[in-house]
Amino acid sequence: MAGKKRVILLGDGMPDHPIDSLGGKTVLMAAKTPNMDKMAGEGSVGYVNTVPNGFEPGSDVTNMGLLGYDPKKYYTGRSPLEAAGMHIEMKKSDVAFRCNLVTLAAGPEGLLMEEFTAGHITSEEALELITALNRYFGGKEFLFHPGVSYRHLMIWKNGIDDIGCTPPHDIIGKNVQPYLPGTNGKADAGKQLWHLTGEAQIVLKNHPVNVKRKKDGKPMANSIWLWGEGKAPKMPTLKELRGITGAMISAVDLMRGIAELAGMKVINVEGATGYIDTNYEGKAKAAINALKEVDLVYLHVESPDESGHEGSLKNKTQAIEDFDAKIVGPLLEEMKRIDGMAIVLSDHATPTALMTHTTDPVPFAVWPAFDDGLAGKSFDESIISDKNQHFGEGYLLFERFLK
Repeated sequence: MAGKKRVILLGDGMPDHPIDSLGGKTVLMAAKTPNMDKMAGEGSVGYVNTVPNGFEPGSDVTNMGLLGYDPKKYYTGRSPLEAAGMHIEMKKSDVAFRCNLVTLAAGPEGLLMEEFTAGHITSEEALELITALNRYFGGKEFLFHPGVSYRHLMIWKNGIDDIGCTPPHDIIGKNVQPYLPGTNGKADAGKQLWHLTGEAQIVLKNHPVNVKRKKDGKPMANSIWLWGEGKAPKMPTLKELRGITGAMISAVDLMRGIAELAGMKVINVEGATGYIDTNYEGKAKAAINALKEVDLVYLHVESPDESGHEGSLKNKTQAIEDFDAKIVGPLLEEMKRIDGMAIVLSDHATPTALMTHTTDPVPFAVWPAFDDGLAGKSFDESIISDKNQHFGEGYLLFERFLK
């Protein structure tokens, strides 16, 4: 791609719904975001429907679209994308599952999903637990792969896909019984996975890591939760599909997996956690350096989404303000310096009151402006109006961004 360098600045899950304690404003409206507001005021704004009809509002589908890939053509499931990000080679008959370490608690009618992150367990603790599961199950049919914090992967050899599994962050505080695997009719396969989960609970309960966490007053990682199943996809590279080179900067395996399949350079930043303590400055610096070598940099920040799933207004506000100050500010200045082009947006909304993703359209701001675009007063959900540009799917916005 000749011409301008481009950067996509994505704050995962930033949009929200109006909140009474904020005077009817959303978190994005109430947060201090001078740099995103500057992009809206000096550039052009619009909104995009990132979730195609018939799809769940997951970061897998939405980010694939925003990188220019039509999910209706290329999507096979979330976990195979994460497997690619973890450099796990999948055979044609393998089925990948996201394997969360979670905290289940006894409730009046059964087990409740208390913590979908097991209290944001450390990667070091999690490695010990995943290693113990592999030792117990022997890796013959089920093989566990350690990831970051609570986020891990399980490969079911010669497995069954499309079982009907529910993301654990969608059922926080709820009885897990109605959400067990097999809700789409594949009951036998679902029972097999739930039996596997029960055995894993026995392994985890008395593990020294959990004994210590309980003693320290921390949530125990007393269960696994399997979801996001799928087989390996086939995708053209970004170079083959769009004629450009790219780099991905993200703390999560899902995004790195999409990048691997797209033939992008994956840049790992020390201290990038996917939470509010992530290394924002390191990510911004890495993006600036990467722009010297590639046409497009996709910089993804997970922390607003994580805070939304927690239902934490305080953390989500901090995450958005840090994203604006430490990511958007430095990258906007760099793009001005090199005469580049930037877009800021989210993949989906994660309202703090709901603590899960929604299919709401999301606003975007492009700097410098599209030829046919209008400027906005601020970067927030008020951009979603008839007067502003609208894109029906994420890949259509990506195509426009490249022109």
